[in-house]
Amino acid sequence: MTFYPEGLNDSLCCSMHSLQDIKAAIRNKTVLEGTVTVCDSAHNLYIDLGCTTGFMPKNEGALGILEGTVRDIALISKVGRRVCFRIMGFHRNSDGTTVPVLSRRAVQLACKEEYLDPLCAGDIIPAKVTRLEPFGAFIDIGCGINSLIPIDMLSVSRINCPEERVKVGQLIKTVLLRREPHKLTFSLKELLGTWEENAAAFCAGETVTGIVRSVETYGIFVELAPNLAGLAEPCDGIQPGQRVAVFIKSVIPEKMKIKLAVVEVLPESDSQTLPLRYYVRCSHLDRWYYSPPGAAKTVFTDFTAAQ
Repeated sequence: MTFYPEGLNDSLCCSMHSLQDIKAAIRNKTVLEGTVTVCDSAHNLYIDLGCTTGFMPKNEGALGILEGTVRDIALISKVGRRVCFRIMGFHRNSDGTTVPVLSRRAVQLACKEEYLDPLCAGDIIPAKVTRLEPFGAFIDIGCGINSLIPIDMLSVSRINCPEERVKVGQLIKTVLLRREPHKLTFSLKELLGTWEENAAAFCAGETVTGIVRSVETYGIFVELAPNLAGLAEPCDGIQPGQRVAVFIKSVIPEKMKIKLAVVEVLPESDSQTLPLRYYVRCSHLDRWYYSPPGAAKTVFTDFTAAQ
């Protein structure tokens, strides 16, 4: 089967209409998604199945809860959100009622063994951004299993915080940077184009828009594309995060530099991110070179070194 980040495949949405539907899902080991309605005081989850409410014991709520490697906040935070699961059977309550018993752990374990464990450095997969921290972006890489893109792997162009590159809930492509015994680390920057690919959209003499990323004594770094920034001459009153119109004075491939001049500060915008554009069409990378041929500095990623 195909393992998706949670909440992205509407065909998995739970639509149990009868006891027969539930029994068929048990028999076929069907992977479903439903919305968590309650997390009780013991951190068991209750999920709307359509015709009834399913019961997910705490230890079945996520891979790692039983082992003690995942904290209970991972369960509490799922209330109101869609999660994946299988219906494992039925449980009879003390009052005589019967409820379906669900397991998210079983689906995540299958995702790990069948989908994530075979991945090697350089493999490209879809993911969903789930949480942003100063040090990077957490992503759902399949069935609610989370991994990290460190902030310096979000783009070649320097950013101050992950919010300047991605948003929570955003579907992205990502490439496996390295795998360790109990951790996968991903990257985004290798998918956003080389210096040449990004610079090809800009020519000397043009005036374009960009986002100010940092203000230094010697100049202002303006992001023109997610993997490309230029340096403008110092200008009073400019602040990081502002959108500006800039005049392109020159494009210098051998130095990987674009010289700019700020024309004006543009009206404020709610978004500090530029749209992501993916230049890689394959499903695996061995090596990736950001630098143009003949550039004085070489910027590259060798995925084979991590295998």
